[in-house]
Amino acid sequence: MSAEIVTALYEGREKRELYLLVAVTLFGNLFAQILQAILGRSAERALEELHDREAAQFYRKTLSLDYDKMENPDIRHLRRKVRENAQINNYGVENMRYTVLNVMSGGVNLAFSLIILVEMISLMTTIPMRFTGLLLIMAMIGFGALTVVLNFRSNRKSSANWDKIGDIMLKENKLARGYSTDGMDNRIYRQQHFITRLYDKFNKDHLRAFSEASQKDFTLKIPVTLMSTLSEACTYLIVCLYCTMGAFPVGSVIKYIGYLGRIMSNVVNLFFHVGSFRGNERFLEAYLEYFVIRNDMYQGSLAVEKRSDKRFDIEFKNVSFKYAGSDTYAVKNVSLNLKVGERLAVVGMNGSGKTTFIKLLCRLYDPTEGEILMNDFNIRKYDYHQYLDIFSVVFQDIHLLAMPLGNNVTSSDTWDTEKAERLLEEVGFGERYGEMPQKLETPLYKNFDEDGVNVSGGEAQKIALARALYRDAPFIILDEPTAALDPIAEAEIYSKFDGIVGDKTAIYISHRLSSCRFCDKIAVFDKGEIVQLGTHEELLADEKGKYHELWHAQAQYYT
Repeated sequence: MSAEIVTALYEGREKRELYLLVAVTLFGNLFAQILQAILGRSAERALEELHDREAAQFYRKTLSLDYDKMENPDIRHLRRKVRENAQINNYGVENMRYTVLNVMSGGVNLAFSLIILVEMISLMTTIPMRFTGLLLIMAMIGFGALTVVLNFRSNRKSSANWDKIGDIMLKENKLARGYSTDGMDNRIYRQQHFITRLYDKFNKDHLRAFSEASQKDFTLKIPVTLMSTLSEACTYLIVCLYCTMGAFPVGSVIKYIGYLGRIMSNVVNLFFHVGSFRGNERFLEAYLEYFVIRNDMYQGSLAVEKRSDKRFDIEFKNVSFKYAGSDTYAVKNVSLNLKVGERLAVVGMNGSGKTTFIKLLCRLYDPTEGEILMNDFNIRKYDYHQYLDIFSVVFQDIHLLAMPLGNNVTSSDTWDTEKAERLLEEVGFGERYGEMPQKLETPLYKNFDEDGVNVSGGEAQKIALARALYRDAPFIILDEPTAALDPIAEAEIYSKFDGIVGDKTAIYISHRLSSCRFCDKIAVFDKGEIVQLGTHEELLADEKGKYHELWHAQAQYYT
């Protein structure tokens, strides 16, 4: 339209026609802007929804993995790498999405530019070809081709240079995770200068790499800019030459120069984004590598019988287990029978294999050697989720959700208010519960609600105990959940809790021995093996045994 207006002015057309052209241009632009705003808003919303769904799918994949893969260091590193690549330079899915949009946009622009180019060439053919014109066209094509080739090569080299910065930033993130500058140890022992020195080193490496990448980018772009400028100059000369020869009106100079320049920039951009696809490949490969991780834990198909008598007898038969990447057995040659309604205490020093024993029992891991039987069937044969349902476990590493208290106690959207309140009272949370303004509707923590209530570590453990009891599973397991309490308070809770458990089968794990005196039998772990098995009195009578050693080391707390 700008070309038409200039031509109309040059030819001295009537004002009415000029006003009409201007009106069409203004209202056309207005309509285009409105349409762009509407479509742009819809596109942004759709892209945001796509981003949210992709993120949700990533976390669904994480939550669906076998537990042993969740703790596998290689898989944890891969998951962190995918997330940090996306955060640092938008590599991976985000980069692909951005590149696809630009390729689509560039393709549409190139198509319209080529239509105008065909129109210009058809007009140029009405004038006899001159040697100067032919030379300029060949020069324009040659310089344009060189621009594309040089730009493609420079983008590929530039991408490699900037990847180095991404690798350095990954190291910086690892440092930030590993050394929290606000840690109490750092303050007491004045370790800030060590951490600062490491930060300074990485910052210098980052700055050096950034400067080198910028300098190389600048050097690489010089020949590209030169060839592009020469190609653009040939474009101007060709259009002006044929305009003076009468091939097209003077206003068309604006149109053809603009569109010819756009052809070149669109071709360059298309090659740039195709190069981006190549540079982004290794990040997409890491992303897809995470999504194609397959669960190999056998899910089983045998239904777990719903028994009113809670008769689920467990037997460990020569069970051994190694963690991924380790040559050392975490648990070795463990054989043990556990009858319905029994109380078993599992004791030992830190790292003796107690928690691994429980993870094997709950089928978070499968044994490396040996087998675990329930009612004479290998637990691998039972439906995996039905098998998990017979256990209520309170681990030492407790995680409560930033949701209402009722959701945390019941692990459900709905709850039995009377039952939940009774259990909170029984585990010793009653006084704190009485202070909560919204009772079971009270949100925990302030992550999503300013009215949220923060609970201490000990209070969180009591909520977790209530959660385990609310599930009403045949097996209840306490894996050092009272580690934050003093030994006397721990002994009181264990004793009280044992009365609440009733006819359920209970397993108490602790490196302290407050849970042992009321248990039917005690398994003493040492270096992954059961070194002693018996009642409190039997084990205490063996003065050379590990239990005797542990008991007398802690006796001051219990006598």
